[in-house]
Amino acid sequence: MHNESMMYGYARVSTDAQDLTNQVAQLKAAGCATIFRERISGATAEWPQLKKLMAKLAAGDVVVIPAVDRLSRDTTDLLVIARDMQRAGAGLRSLAEPVLDTTGDFAELVLAMLGVAAKLERRRIIERTARGRTDAKAKGVKFGRKPSLTPHQQSEARKRVDAGEPQRSIARSYNVSQATISRLPPLQTTHG
Repeated sequence: MHNESMMYGYARVSTDAQDLTNQVAQLKAAGCATIFRERISGATAEWPQLKKLMAKLAAGDVVVIPAVDRLSRDTTDLLVIARDMQRAGAGLRSLAEPVLDTTGDFAELVLAMLGVAAKLERRRIIERTARGRTDAKAKGVKFGRKPSLTPHQQSEARKRVDAGEPQRSIARSYNVSQATISRLPPLQTTHG
Protein backbone atom coordinates (compact mmCIF):
# COMPACT_ATOMS: atom_id res chain seq x y z
CA MET A 1 0.00 0.00 0.00
CA HIS A 2 1.47 3.39 -0.91
CA ASN A 3 1.34 6.29 1.52
CA GLU A 4 1.63 9.27 -0.78
CA SER A 5 -0.98 10.16 -3.37
CA MET A 6 -0.29 9.14 -6.94
CA MET A 7 -1.26 10.88 -10.14
CA TYR A 8 -2.08 8.32 -12.81
CA GLY A 9 -2.75 8.96 -16.47
CA TYR A 10 -5.01 6.86 -18.69
CA ALA A 11 -4.73 7.01 -22.48
CA ARG A 12 -6.62 4.92 -25.05
CA VAL A 13 -6.73 4.57 -28.81
CA SER A 14 -9.17 2.30 -30.56
CA THR A 15 -6.93 0.97 -33.36
CA ASP A 16 -3.28 0.14 -33.89
CA ALA A 17 -3.17 2.82 -36.60
CA GLN A 18 -3.93 5.54 -34.07
CA ASP A 19 -1.07 6.93 -32.02
CA LEU A 20 -0.95 7.37 -28.25
CA THR A 21 1.96 9.85 -28.38
CA ASN A 22 -0.17 13.01 -28.19
CA GLN A 23 -2.30 11.73 -25.28
CA VAL A 24 0.78 10.51 -23.36
CA ALA A 25 2.51 13.90 -23.89
CA GLN A 26 -0.57 15.73 -22.52
CA LEU A 27 -0.71 13.44 -19.48
CA LYS A 28 3.02 13.81 -18.74
CA ALA A 29 2.70 17.61 -19.02
CA ALA A 30 -0.20 17.42 -16.52
CA GLY A 31 2.16 15.72 -14.03
CA CYS A 32 1.26 12.03 -14.39
CA ALA A 33 4.12 9.78 -13.28
CA THR A 34 2.49 6.52 -14.34
CA ILE A 35 0.42 6.28 -17.53
CA PHE A 36 -1.76 3.32 -18.43
CA ARG A 37 -1.92 2.89 -22.22
CA GLU A 38 -4.81 1.03 -23.88
CA ARG A 39 -4.94 0.03 -27.55
CA ILE A 40 -8.41 -1.42 -27.85
CA SER A 41 -11.75 -0.69 -29.49
CA GLY A 42 -14.43 1.24 -27.60
CA ALA A 43 -16.94 -1.46 -28.49
CA THR A 44 -15.29 -4.17 -26.40
CA ALA A 45 -16.40 -4.53 -22.80
CA GLU A 46 -12.93 -5.40 -21.47
CA TRP A 47 -10.28 -2.73 -21.11
CA PRO A 48 -7.43 -4.55 -19.26
CA GLN A 49 -5.32 -1.44 -18.60
CA LEU A 50 -8.30 0.35 -17.03
CA LYS A 51 -8.83 -2.69 -14.79
CA LYS A 52 -5.16 -2.58 -13.72
CA LEU A 53 -5.45 1.15 -13.01
CA MET A 54 -8.63 0.69 -10.94
CA ALA A 55 -6.94 -2.06 -8.90
CA LYS A 56 -4.03 0.27 -8.00
CA LEU A 57 -6.14 3.21 -6.81
CA ALA A 58 -5.92 4.32 -3.19
CA ALA A 59 -7.21 7.24 -1.16
CA GLY A 60 -5.94 10.58 -2.43
CA ASP A 61 -4.92 9.30 -5.88
CA VAL A 62 -5.93 11.23 -8.98
CA VAL A 63 -6.64 9.79 -12.43
CA VAL A 64 -6.09 12.20 -15.31
CA ILE A 65 -7.57 11.54 -18.76
CA PRO A 66 -6.95 13.48 -21.99
CA ALA A 67 -10.71 13.57 -22.72
CA VAL A 68 -13.88 11.85 -21.58
CA ASP A 69 -14.21 9.73 -24.74
CA ARG A 70 -10.86 8.07 -23.96
CA LEU A 71 -12.25 6.66 -20.69
CA SER A 72 -15.84 5.80 -21.45
CA ARG A 73 -18.31 4.92 -24.21
CA ASP A 74 -21.08 7.17 -22.90
CA THR A 75 -22.17 9.22 -19.90
CA THR A 76 -23.60 6.24 -18.03
CA ASP A 77 -20.30 4.40 -18.39
CA LEU A 78 -18.40 7.52 -17.26
CA LEU A 79 -20.62 7.86 -14.17
CA VAL A 80 -20.02 4.22 -13.16
CA ILE A 81 -16.23 4.56 -13.58
CA ALA A 82 -16.11 7.91 -11.72
CA ARG A 83 -18.17 6.45 -8.85
CA ASP A 84 -15.87 3.39 -8.67
CA MET A 85 -12.86 5.72 -8.47
CA GLN A 86 -14.58 7.78 -5.76
CA ARG A 87 -15.25 4.59 -3.74
CA ALA A 88 -11.52 3.85 -3.92
CA GLY A 89 -10.90 7.35 -2.53
CA ALA A 90 -9.51 8.63 -5.83
CA GLY A 91 -10.49 11.58 -7.98
CA LEU A 92 -10.90 11.97 -11.73
CA ARG A 93 -9.84 14.90 -13.88
CA SER A 94 -10.26 15.47 -17.64
CA LEU A 95 -7.85 17.76 -19.49
CA ALA A 96 -10.26 18.48 -22.37
CA GLU A 97 -13.30 18.99 -20.13
CA PRO A 98 -12.16 20.97 -17.04
CA VAL A 99 -15.70 20.77 -15.61
CA LEU A 100 -15.07 17.06 -15.07
CA ASP A 101 -13.02 17.17 -11.90
CA THR A 102 -13.99 15.06 -8.90
CA THR A 103 -10.86 15.96 -6.91
CA GLY A 104 -12.22 19.14 -5.31
CA ASP A 105 -15.08 20.33 -3.12
CA PHE A 106 -17.56 19.99 -5.98
CA ALA A 107 -17.02 16.25 -6.57
CA GLU A 108 -20.57 15.36 -5.51
CA LEU A 109 -22.02 18.09 -7.72
CA VAL A 110 -19.98 16.88 -10.72
CA LEU A 111 -21.13 13.29 -10.14
CA ALA A 112 -24.75 14.44 -9.72
CA MET A 113 -24.54 16.33 -13.04
CA LEU A 114 -23.11 13.21 -14.70
CA GLY A 115 -26.03 11.22 -13.28
CA VAL A 116 -28.56 13.66 -14.74
CA ALA A 117 -26.72 13.73 -18.09
CA ALA A 118 -26.66 9.91 -18.19
CA LYS A 119 -30.40 9.76 -17.47
CA LEU A 120 -31.16 12.26 -20.25
CA GLU A 121 -28.87 10.42 -22.65
CA ARG A 122 -30.66 7.11 -21.97
CA ARG A 123 -34.05 8.78 -22.47
CA ARG A 124 -32.90 10.34 -25.78
CA ILE A 125 -31.61 6.97 -27.03
CA ILE A 126 -34.89 5.25 -26.13
CA GLU A 127 -36.93 8.00 -27.82
CA ARG A 128 -34.70 7.99 -30.92
CA THR A 129 -34.91 4.19 -31.19
CA ALA A 130 -38.71 4.21 -30.84
CA ARG A 131 -39.05 7.04 -33.38
CA GLY A 132 -36.71 5.23 -35.78
CA ARG A 133 -38.72 2.01 -35.53
CA THR A 134 -42.00 3.87 -36.07
CA ASP A 135 -40.61 5.73 -39.09
CA ALA A 136 -39.17 2.52 -40.55
CA LYS A 137 -42.46 0.66 -40.10
CA ALA A 138 -44.31 3.53 -41.79
CA LYS A 139 -41.91 3.18 -44.74
CA GLY A 140 -42.67 -0.53 -44.92
CA VAL A 141 -39.40 -1.80 -43.43
CA LYS A 142 -39.83 -5.37 -42.19
CA PHE A 143 -38.28 -6.21 -38.82
CA GLY A 144 -36.78 -9.58 -37.95
CA ARG A 145 -34.88 -12.08 -40.04
CA LYS A 146 -35.37 -12.36 -43.75
CA PRO A 147 -37.21 -15.52 -44.80
CA SER A 148 -34.87 -18.36 -45.82
CA LEU A 149 -37.03 -19.16 -48.83
CA THR A 150 -38.65 -16.88 -51.38
CA PRO A 151 -42.45 -17.01 -51.59
CA HIS A 152 -42.11 -19.09 -54.78
CA GLN A 153 -39.74 -21.57 -53.07
CA GLN A 154 -42.12 -21.78 -50.10
CA SER A 155 -45.05 -22.75 -52.29
CA GLU A 156 -42.92 -25.26 -54.26
CA ALA A 157 -41.64 -26.81 -51.01
CA ARG A 158 -45.18 -26.91 -49.58
CA LYS A 159 -46.42 -28.78 -52.68
CA ARG A 160 -43.60 -31.32 -52.25
CA VAL A 161 -44.50 -31.80 -48.55
CA ASP A 162 -48.17 -32.24 -49.47
CA ALA A 163 -47.11 -34.81 -52.11
CA GLY A 164 -45.50 -36.86 -49.32
CA GLU A 165 -41.81 -36.14 -49.94
CA PRO A 166 -39.73 -36.32 -46.70
CA GLN A 167 -39.09 -32.88 -45.13
CA ARG A 168 -35.40 -33.67 -44.66
CA SER A 169 -34.77 -34.18 -48.40
CA ILE A 170 -36.78 -31.06 -49.30
CA ALA A 171 -34.78 -29.06 -46.72
CA ARG A 172 -31.52 -30.39 -48.18
CA SER A 173 -32.51 -29.37 -51.71
CA TYR A 174 -33.06 -25.75 -50.58
CA ASN A 175 -30.08 -25.77 -48.18
CA VAL A 176 -32.28 -24.92 -45.17
CA SER A 177 -33.05 -26.73 -41.93
CA GLN A 178 -35.84 -29.27 -41.61
CA ALA A 179 -37.43 -26.87 -39.07
CA THR A 180 -37.78 -24.26 -41.84
CA ILE A 181 -39.72 -26.76 -43.95
CA SER A 182 -41.87 -27.89 -41.01
CA ARG A 183 -42.94 -24.27 -40.39
CA LEU A 184 -44.14 -23.61 -43.95
CA PRO A 185 -47.63 -22.14 -44.09
CA PRO A 186 -50.34 -24.20 -45.79
CA LEU A 187 -50.93 -23.50 -49.48
CA GLN A 188 -53.45 -20.75 -50.15
CA THR A 189 -56.39 -22.29 -51.90
CA THR A 190 -58.50 -20.05 -54.05
CA HIS A 191 -62.18 -20.85 -54.18
CA GLY A 192 -63.80 -19.87 -57.47
